[in-house]
Amino acid sequence: MALIELQDIAKSYGPRCVLTHVNLSLEEGEFVSIVGTSASGKTSLLKIACGLIGPSAGHVIFNGAPVRDFLGEASIVFQNYSLLPWLSALENVRLAVEASYPEWPKARQREQAEKYLQLVGLGAAAAKRPSQLSGGMRQRVAIARSFAVEPRVMFLDEPFGALDALTRSTLQQELIKLCQAAARPVTALMITNSVDEAILLSDRILALSRGPGATLSSAVPVPLPRPRAADLLLHDEQSVRVRARLSEFLSAGAAGHRSASPRDSMAVSRTVPVEA
Repeated sequence: MALIELQDIAKSYGPRCVLTHVNLSLEEGEFVSIVGTSASGKTSLLKIACGLIGPSAGHVIFNGAPVRDFLGEASIVFQNYSLLPWLSALENVRLAVEASYPEWPKARQREQAEKYLQLVGLGAAAAKRPSQLSGGMRQRVAIARSFAVEPRVMFLDEPFGALDALTRSTLQQELIKLCQAAARPVTALMITNSVDEAILLSDRILALSRGPGATLSSAVPVPLPRPRAADLLLHDEQSVRVRARLSEFLSAGAAGHRSASPRDSMAVSRTVPVEA
């Protein structure tokens, strides 16, 4: 049985239909990515999957039970860090631990927060506030916070979109290591504006067609061993085939709204525009 299932999901905001006939299942321990064009509804889909908002039609099932609120065994990593500016890095992480494990004494909560800050390389910066940290360090705090609650499922909303290329590459590798090293399998669902990032991190990838009424493509498996290196994936035969299948779906969807030039198709194979 799949851990998470989205069954014939639709979402409308007033008269505007954003998603329709969306079906998706995630097995425990999988890392699945969704890529799509600008304003296709990726963020809405992620919010529905984790229970932050409800669908207009269809059902979300977690571990065999309907989802009616935010999943208690889940955590989210946002693009904009979402840290409390008046708290230290340590307290930002500890506060999340306290919310998940209120019965723990504060000393244990603090120990848990320190452990995960150490794992993301921020042990020495635990006392610093977000304003004293770089963008990459803030996102490390956000990742530590998400893992410190020991989630069963992690939702990632463009987690590296605001970072420079070097920092993004480093954090991508650290994220997948943390997923694999966790005490129990972490199931991850990520939306991203980069096909290459999806190939680097995922077990399977789905593309979301251009809205209105966007829907998902069939899943494209990524049969590549880990660890993966971004520079090698550019020329790997299997990686090229995965990229081509996703690009074909995305380009076909874009062609329904405008006439796509060869340059457009080439661009979408690498990086899809960020969703508004």
